[in-house]
Amino acid sequence: MKIAVIGTGYVGLVTGTCFAETGNKVTCVDIDVNKINKLNLGKLTIYEPGLEKLFLRNQKEGRLHFTTNLTDALEDVQIIFLALPTPPGEDGSADLKYILGVADDLGKIISNYVIVVDKSTVPVGTAEKVYTAISKNASIDFDVVSNPEFLREGVAVDDFMKPDRVVIGTRSERAKKILNDLYLPFVRQGNPIIYMDEKSAELTKYAANAFLATKITFMNEISNLCELLGADVDMVRKGIGSDERIGRRFLFSGIGYGGSCFPKDVQALAKSSDDVNYDFKILDAVMGINKKQKLHLIPKIKAYFNNNLKGKKIAIWGLAFKPNTDDIREAPALAIIDALLAEDAIVCVYDPEAMNNAKVIYADKIIFTERQYDALTDADALVIATEWSEFRTPDFNNMISLLKNKVIFDGRNLFDLNKMEELGFHYESVGRKPIKP
Repeated sequence: MKIAVIGTGYVGLVTGTCFAETGNKVTCVDIDVNKINKLNLGKLTIYEPGLEKLFLRNQKEGRLHFTTNLTDALEDVQIIFLALPTPPGEDGSADLKYILGVADDLGKIISNYVIVVDKSTVPVGTAEKVYTAISKNASIDFDVVSNPEFLREGVAVDDFMKPDRVVIGTRSERAKKILNDLYLPFVRQGNPIIYMDEKSAELTKYAANAFLATKITFMNEISNLCELLGADVDMVRKGIGSDERIGRRFLFSGIGYGGSCFPKDVQALAKSSDDVNYDFKILDAVMGINKKQKLHLIPKIKAYFNNNLKGKKIAIWGLAFKPNTDDIREAPALAIIDALLAEDAIVCVYDPEAMNNAKVIYADKIIFTERQYDALTDADALVIATEWSEFRTPDFNNMISLLKNKVIFDGRNLFDLNKMEELGFHYESVGRKPIKP
């Protein structure tokens, strides 16, 4: 099939590349000239494990193209995917200006039957708005479909190529048949393509992310209770995770969720609820608790240093909101850095992939190091904010030789408590007993 993907951000780039991988001819469109030039030169603009290999292969085979010219990209296409940003507005609602702006342009350009697919995460009722915007200028038949993405940063290629399910919101039999053919190569192992109406598909994405954010938040509340009661959240996690009704995933406690999806989608669903006068109390609690949880380690750090962090050098391992991505949007590490800077601490950081993105925000306000151990030199304490694999089994002897004090505040519970006690560290984590030599 001939496909256009409008938007070359995280979702658009993964979507376009993976569709090309199954033999489709894909053209990705973006108004950012610099980004398109880089992509045409074979340079990825995001970090995502496994993407570069597919990206380069499909460019070489002539199945994956990039352009800033929307009209050229839409020539003879059968399907148009909208993978545009929907940032939160001041009131928390998803801003649809990019999607509706493109929809208005599409009506002036399309000259044959096409399926316009909302791939972006959008509020209920967006498909109708997109249809209306296109209809103002279109003189031919078309369909608008909701097809939400369920990609996890860090494993997005696997998620796209082998999805748990594909959700398609449409009442058009013509669109259903074409999209069924498009997605069949991705569900050969028997995972379902689930058809529903457009509004239900739109709500499905918000409901999924809000539920997972709630699950994370619940475990963080349990971890906070564990600290007060002297219980161990890791033991509790194992105890409840073995219950098949609950499952093992998204039960790890820590310093809150971040990223481009959970914060924005929970906020947008809450706003949609407000718009129909429904008081979705759980979502309000989730947002409030998560904001507080990002700063969970700060009181511990301040208490250790007798409420005086001025001039203290605090090393931080991890800036990305999760491992295997360079995404720092809503990352807990940023909240921690801001809180430490407000206390006049000196902050020295390392992350395998997210350093450049953080430099845009902090510039010379903090110290960036090229290697993880360099951040520890003469540091008064280490804070772990992201659970990168390379942080899990570090050289503790090297750490001890570099740190001014053997002090670790672990927001991701990476280390064994007995090991920390044997090594003589002052070690505080989340939902577990503190080790205080």
